[in-house]
Amino acid sequence: MLSPSPTPAAPAEGAHGPADPAVAAHAHPYTRFCAALARACLGLGVFGLVLLVIAVLYQVFGRYVLNDTPTWAESIAMLLVLYVTMLGTAVGVRDAGHIGLESLLVLLSERLRIKLELLIHTLVGTFGAVMAWNCAILAMSVADYKLPTLGISEGWRYLPPVIAGVLIVLFSIEHIIAVLKGTEVEPAWH
Repeated sequence: MLSPSPTPAAPAEGAHGPADPAVAAHAHPYTRFCAALARACLGLGVFGLVLLVIAVLYQVFGRYVLNDTPTWAESIAMLLVLYVTMLGTAVGVRDAGHIGLESLLVLLSERLRIKLELLIHTLVGTFGAVMAWNCAILAMSVADYKLPTLGISEGWRYLPPVIAGVLIVLFSIEHIIAVLKGTEVEPAWH
């Protein structure tokens, strides 16, 4: 049995709100700022992955072809992993790519669902703030120590979670505003 042909629909909407660029252009300035910030983080993350691949390839080339392992390659690769991971984590929070129990939320009444969403975004933002604060303290406490293979401060290892924590706070505030306005945050990768 054939199903009836679909009727023309209104402009496409994604799972996270309108997909129409004209609608996104008229978004709240804070939303546009967060979207631009998230896209910049994605771009930096991709650039960091490229640098990471180059560092690892150079390390393998040095070890197996030149028989002289570059000591800095492993350290820079580990540092790049931290930056790429933390930037990706922050964007994942903005784009709601984190683990969630959305099936539970859809079973609740609208009023209770909104309260729980506000609580979730507040808790995620609080986590980001605590992470940023404590990692900043840790970075400052080891700032005088040097990474021997790179000659830079040990604090550079703790800067990625500080940046990610601040971004998580900003993106959580964006989600809270969206919940209060009855809208959803458009993912940065659209």
